[in-house]
Amino acid sequence: MKVVAFNGSPRKDGNTATLLAAVLRELESQGIETELVHLIGPLAGCKACFKCKEMKNGRCIQDKDMINQCIEKMAAADGIIIGSPTHFADLTPETKALIDRAGFVAMANGYMFKRKVGAAVVAVRRAGAIHVFDSINHLFLISQMIIAGSSYWNIGMGFAEKDVERDEEGLATMRTLGQNMGWLLKRIGND
Repeated sequence: MKVVAFNGSPRKDGNTATLLAAVLRELESQGIETELVHLIGPLAGCKACFKCKEMKNGRCIQDKDMINQCIEKMAAADGIIIGSPTHFADLTPETKALIDRAGFVAMANGYMFKRKVGAAVVAVRRAGAIHVFDSINHLFLISQMIIAGSSYWNIGMGFAEKDVERDEEGLATMRTLGQNMGWLLKRIGND
């Protein structure tokens, strides 16, 4: 089994990456293969051209960035984690580009992510994280995925790089998320 996680933060080693790493460590301790992908921009947003629906090749027609590589990784994985920091109570542009383009391609190609396990992870300084959390989960829900839960919303608090390392409750939430996601993946199997 494999889980791929996407870090939508412009800071490769920032708070979002720290939170994602905590989840991935739990999955790895259960023998699940993991991969962390840092979204490198600029990433183009969806143009609503519907070429993905016309072509039905599992790809976005836009091919000058890394989104098609991400879609391939998502299609091959059993579980998908998308992490984003909170910028002005919203996702980063990189995270939004991934959600929109991967979501459209997946739906246009027979719901490629159907019944995969998904989880959102959000870093926040103070407020706005629930909107980010909801936005990521909307992709999972419309893609007919199964969302793994934790003991609280999958949010860690911090401002400066590595501040979330002091958020004990946030890190505990990430560990529980990893445990629950692993448990769920093993129950679903490779159907």
